[in-house]
Formats: sequence, structure tokens, C-alpha cells
Amino acid sequence: MRGLVSSQTSLSLLKIISKTKNLRLGKSVHAKLIISNLCDIIESNYLIDIYAKCGHLTSARQVFDLMPNRNVVSYSSLMAGYFHDECPSEALSVLKIMSFDELWPRPNEFIFATVLASCSDMQAFKMGQQCHAYVLKSGLSFHSYIRNVLLHLYSTCSGVEDALKVFHSMPGVDVISFNSMINSFLEHGRIGDAVEVLNNMVSEISQWDHITYVAVLGLCADSKDSLLGRQVHCQIINRRFETNLFVGSAIVDMYGKSGDSSSARSAFNELSCRNVISWTTIMAACTQNASFEESLKLFVEMQVDGVQPNDLTYTVALNTCAGLAALTNGNSLNARVEKTGYKSHLIVCNALINMYSKSGSIEDAEVIFVDLACKDTITWNCMINGYSHNGLGRKALETFHDMLVNEVAPTYVTFTGVLLACGHLGLVDEGFYYVNHFMRNLGISPGVEHHTCIVGLLCRAGLLDEADRYMRTTHSEWDLISWRTLLSACQTHRKFGLGKKVSDYILQLYPNDVGTYILISNMYAKANRWDAVVKIRRLMREKCIKKEPGVSWIQVRNELNVFASEDNRHPLIEKIHKRLVELLDEIKGIGYVPNTASVLHDVEEEHKEGYLKFHSEKLAIVFGLISTPWGAPIHVIKNLRMCEDCHIAIKLFSKVTKRKMVVRDVNRFHCFQDGLCSCDDYW
Repeated sequence: MRGLVSSQTSLSLLKIISKTKNLRLGKSVHAKLIISNLCDIIESNYLIDIYAKCGHLTSARQVFDLMPNRNVVSYSSLMAGYFHDECPSEALSVLKIMSFDELWPRPNEFIFATVLASCSDMQAFKMGQQCHAYVLKSGLSFHSYIRNVLLHLYSTCSGVEDALKVFHSMPGVDVISFNSMINSFLEHGRIGDAVEVLNNMVSEISQWDHITYVAVLGLCADSKDSLLGRQVHCQIINRRFETNLFVGSAIVDMYGKSGDSSSARSAFNELSCRNVISWTTIMAACTQNASFEESLKLFVEMQVDGVQPNDLTYTVALNTCAGLAALTNGNSLNARVEKTGYKSHLIVCNALINMYSKSGSIEDAEVIFVDLACKDTITWNCMINGYSHNGLGRKALETFHDMLVNEVAPTYVTFTGVLLACGHLGLVDEGFYYVNHFMRNLGISPGVEHHTCIVGLLCRAGLLDEADRYMRTTHSEWDLISWRTLLSACQTHRKFGLGKKVSDYILQLYPNDVGTYILISNMYAKANRWDAVVKIRRLMREKCIKKEPGVSWIQVRNELNVFASEDNRHPLIEKIHKRLVELLDEIKGIGYVPNTASVLHDVEEEHKEGYLKFHSEKLAIVFGLISTPWGAPIHVIKNLRMCEDCHIAIKLFSKVTKRKMVVRDVNRFHCFQDGLCSCDDYW
């Protein structure tokens, strides 16, 4: 750029630079303006805007401070820059400078839009109310963006009731106002009120924008109303909004949260352009619907497509690993978030704690938890529930007490972990205190999860009649898990009479539940009621109810190895069988006796032992022993409840091999070490 530039040329250049955010060229023009002594108010305002948009707030402030005279645009540009750079307190400080300006330029709608948004971010409600009064007095409330930022202020700082009053009191509400109210109600979990606003919107607003469709699809997702969601989807297609990336991602999210992962994937495939949000959304849809393997495949495909994951993507991927108990994949993701800097994000650390807790590596979860300087409610809940699910009831309650000391309010989820911990420790009175007093004092209504924990607590303590009475007298929507908890306890404590009564009731409610039939069959086998066992199995055949075959899997060196009972297809099966027989002989020397009680009575004892010998979890454990370095923990997942014989055998395997063995069955984690199990032999 040669020679001196004219004022008109400078303004034209600055206008272009402001749009393109070309910082280097902006600095060059700034230098020429200083040399030419042409840096007047208009040029300075453009320079403030350029520096602010490019994230150079220090330079923007220097230009602002050197201005001999300023107008309302000068203040508005700098305040907007501070606000968008997440410095709301600085934005408000500029307003104070403005108030002391001798010329006192009158604040306009743009100034107050920034000020009110800054008050929302800082929870500065009193100052926001003062600004609201000024806005009403000056007539600025007629501007739509002022109305909407006021709605956000009251919703954030005072609650949706006050926001609703503002909504009804404002003249000329538009589509943006309706969008704000729907989103406010959704953020506060008030789906019914959001639906009511939507009904009013349908009658008053004919033309919706893409933000409206995103808000309405969010409502459909939260209410799991797939019928309404499909109707909205059809309208989106008719009005050609489906090409909008935000709308397309919202459609994927709606189908995912409505339990229709197939439609979610179809909607994703229709997107012409995909960014990290759309990829993360389809991954979350798969994870929410237990399609964990598909979610991890999408994680890989996303990066092949040239899209890099963000903190939310890593959170979804880690939660997917938690669903699979895929510790190896989880460790790889941990290394990646460390390398990319996302481990400083609390949401990622919470997902890491969850992943390690659900993958049987509670020690690693504990390390992350202890190292966190800042913890939110989710962090505490993940750790408390992690301890409880891994059988560490005492640590769970200690963490709960630390949570209270740190003045973090417990939630609905917190008490699920607390009550599970009480169950592990046999703290019956404490469990009832938490449900009947502590929760109610906090305004938390106990749900079926909490009542099921109380049933488990009573059952574990051997108080089965009390558990039965509790279920029949407590008003709750008892589910299959609740009744199975009681039935399983009847088998464990040999309360066969009560077990018969409970099983009859379950089969009335769930006549085709295979898990219940297996529990009943095992209960009769333990009672030596072989005629009843035969009757149950005949009934299963007549109803075409088939027991799912027992399958266990273990991941070694990024390769998944799957075993079924008496499976002979694994390439190392001969070596596995040989080592398994050696181990069984070894533990027989320290007292192991095969538990053949649940094997049909008309089978020879030798064949019974042979049947038990090659259960899938034993094969997976032994494969882990011969395929991993000495001292490394072994992690196995099983699709069914672990049988009593395998439980006894693996406890003794851990003792003679001096190895930690973690088995996650359909009910819980079993951490075997030194001949003991974290479940205390109750599962």
C-alpha cells in the first residue's frame, strides 16, 4: 500500500476488512491512518470493530482509550467485542465509562442488548432489572432483540415464571420470542408448558425460521414424541429447511432420543454437509439406543471424513466405551484427550470417571476424580455410583459426605448410588432414613430406582417378607427389575414358598420374560424340585421361549475374543482347555467342589462337572491368563448372570494366580482378588 490513503478510501477498506476479518491488512491501514492523521471517530470505530472481531481486545481498547471523542457506536463496538470474547464484566465496565462521558451519548438498543446479555452471563439480576426499567422508560422494548434478551435474562436469573410474565407483557411478540420461551421451558424441564407455548405459536406465527424448527425438534426429543417429530420433519422437508445443518442435526437428535436410531441414521445420511455437531449427534443417537459398536465406528468414520472431534464428541465416545466396558478403547481415548488438551474440560473428565467405573477400573476413576480441582454435581454422582456399582459401599458413603461438606446439592441420581451403598453395607435404618427423610427434605421424590434399592437392601439383609410387604404397600410403578430382585433373593436365601408366590405374580405381568423362567428353574433346582424344573423347561419350549446362550468376551491387544460355553472354535482352545483343567485341579486342592446343584438331576455327576467346566467366563478368564503379562488385571464381560460355580471357581483362580479378575455380568461387577469378590457373594 503506497502513498497516503484518502479518508474515503480508508473507510471503504475498513468496511471490507471488518467483513473479512483480515487482521494483517487492518493493522496496515491503521498505521497509514496514524501517519496521515486521518484517524477520526468513524475510522476509529471501524478499527475497534476489526480488532474485536479478530479477538485482539487489547488493541481495540487502546484505540478506544486514545479517542478524544466517542459516539454510541464506539461504546457498542467495544462492549460487543468484550461480550463475544466471554468477558461480560468488561462489557459492563465500559457502560460505566459511558455514563461518565461528558457528551453522554444516549445508549441505544444495541448497547442494551449487549448489557442485558452480559447481566445474564454474570447472573447480575439487579443490574439487569435496572436496565429493564430504563428500556421500558426509553421505549426500546419494541425492538425484538431487546425483548428476547430480556426473556433470556429473566429465565436465567429469576426463573421461567418471571420470563413468562415478561413474555405476556411485551408488545408485538415475534417468532424469536416464541423460540426463546420454548427453549427456556425446555432448559427447566417443563415440557408441558413448552407444548402450550408451541400451540399458541402455531396459531399466531405462520412463518417459522430454522431456529424455531431446532427448538420444536428439541421439544419433540425431550418429550420423546416421535409422532409430532415426524410431522415437524415433513413440514421441514416441504419448506426446504432440511438442508440447514442445524435443523438436520436436530432431526437426527430427535429420532435418536425417541428411540429410533434407524431413522436417525437415515436423516444423517441425507445431510449434504456434516460438521462435528452432526457427527456427534448421530454418535449420541447410537449410544442412547445401545448401538455402541456402531457409535465407535462412526467416531472413526468422522475422522476419516476430515472432521476432528471436540469435547462433546469425546464425551459421547467415552460413554460408548462405558456401555461396552471397553477398557482398552477407553484408555486410548484417555491418551487422546490428554494429547489434544480436552482433558481440561470437566465434561470429558466426568465421562472418563464414568467409563473407568463401568469398565471395572475404579482405581483409575478415583485418580481422575481426586486430581480434579473443580467438580460439579455430575462428577460427584459418577464417583458415588461408581463406588457403589463396584461394591465399595463405604467409599461411596464417604464421598457422599464429602459432597455435602463441599455444599454440592445431591440430586435424584445421587441417592441411587447412596442407597446401593447402604445395601452393600447392610445399613437398613440408614437406607430408610435417606428415602423417607433426607430426600423429601430436599424436595426429591423417590422413584422406582430408589424403591428398588430399598428392596435390594432388605433382601440382602435377609428381610424378604419385609421386602415383599414394602413392594405391595409402597405406591410405585414397580418394574421387572424390582420383582426380579425379590425373586433372586428368594433363591439365594432359599425362601422357596415366597419365591413361588413372587414368580407367579411376575409371570402374570411378564408371561414371556426368559430371565424370570431361568430364575424360577434355578430356584426349583436348588430346592431339589426336579419335577418343577422339568415343568418350567417344558413350558418354555411350548411358548418358544429360548434361553440366550451364555457368551463372554475379553479384549486383548485391541482384538476382541468371544467365547461361548463348550466353544471349540477359538484358535487357542486346546491350550485354554489344558490350562483350565490344570487350574481346576489346583483349586480342588484348596477346597473347590463343583457346584452341580442347578444341573439336571438325570445327568451323571461326571457329566455335570464336565458341563460346568467349560462355561464361557472360565474360558475367557483362562485365555486372559495365558495372553496377558503376569500381574496385569483381566477384564471379562458376560451377557448373562454369572453362575454360582463359576463365581466360586474364579474367586479361587484369583487366589492361586495372584491376579485381579474383573467380570461384568448382566447384574453387576465382580472384582475378584486374593480369593474374594467385591459382591460379598451376593448378586
